[in-house]
Amino acid sequence: MGYRSTLAKIVGATALAAMATSGVYAQSAPPAGTVVDGSLKGKTLTFVSYGGIYQDGQVAALKEFVDKSGVKLLNDGPTEIAKLQAQVESGNVTWDVVDTDDLPPFVHCGKLFQKLDLTKIDISKIPAGQVGECSVPAMNYGAILMYKNATYKDNPPKDWKDFFDTKKFPGTRAIDGSGSPIGGLIEQGILADGGSVEKMTAADIDKGIAKIKAIGPDTIFWKTGAESQQLAESGEADMIIMWTGRAMTAVKNGAAYTPVWKDWLVVMDQLTIPVGAKDTDASYALINAYLGKKSQEILTEQTSYSPINTESQPKVDASVAAFLTNSPDHAKQGYQQNIKFWVANFAAASDKWTALMAGN
Repeated sequence: MGYRSTLAKIVGATALAAMATSGVYAQSAPPAGTVVDGSLKGKTLTFVSYGGIYQDGQVAALKEFVDKSGVKLLNDGPTEIAKLQAQVESGNVTWDVVDTDDLPPFVHCGKLFQKLDLTKIDISKIPAGQVGECSVPAMNYGAILMYKNATYKDNPPKDWKDFFDTKKFPGTRAIDGSGSPIGGLIEQGILADGGSVEKMTAADIDKGIAKIKAIGPDTIFWKTGAESQQLAESGEADMIIMWTGRAMTAVKNGAAYTPVWKDWLVVMDQLTIPVGAKDTDASYALINAYLGKKSQEILTEQTSYSPINTESQPKVDASVAAFLTNSPDHAKQGYQQNIKFWVANFAAASDKWTALMAGN
């Protein structure tokens, strides 16, 4: 699906999000996963996502919803913000539920994406901090530090400070350079430099970028998830920032690397309803069904992405389970970056990140 490494998880949530995660707005919603027989018979919904195994898994997760409600479900994609903007501006919105990267629903909340009526969605089983004003999570995964066993042997890196410490931990670093600035990594750079992220300003972006740049010439900026996986399987890099799904596959294919779970960077796709969607009640029904325990189990079993229903217990083998982010041990170690800061400073961060990618 491309995993589009924009920014990670919602943190410093708004009052609305805080109330949402406490269940205040969810009380009148039917339980997640509920589908009323024949409730959408004769209606059509268009679901938009990123294709491939990911969207196939989402469609499989929605099969019971389609079969019971009687709705005709069309699929489109990949998600393109420019295309959605054209639909909204023309007043001819053909998309009903849209899976997006983690950042767009915050940047375009109320403009391209509707503010959600959380009395129509049961969010009580979603992890705290993951409900936005205009979105709910579609799934979770992580950006995780992987280290080469043969390089570090009995003295492996234990956290992001070790990742940035090239004296104690020499070796090649491979970093996600596939897309937008990685706010969580920049924050880790600030912390490794002795700074604080609690009251970040735009000037702190330079500090985080400088820390990444200071790693030096032994840095590889990979452009695709497939490339990161190849780097691990070939043993070319000593430390690699990888998406958990790619890390899992690389290890299954024999890559002799070990994950560092401390402060892994949380990432999630999100479900949204476009401004101007023709049948919002039907869109809410789809989202509520998708968030159900069984639907989320199917999604994980089909795709290896982590479910966002806290009661889900997908049946997966040990190699997949080892890289799911929703286990109690992994969940408590996730790093929740300040999404509000990155939305406000996205343009400046993008310019600085682009310069870094260009070697400046």
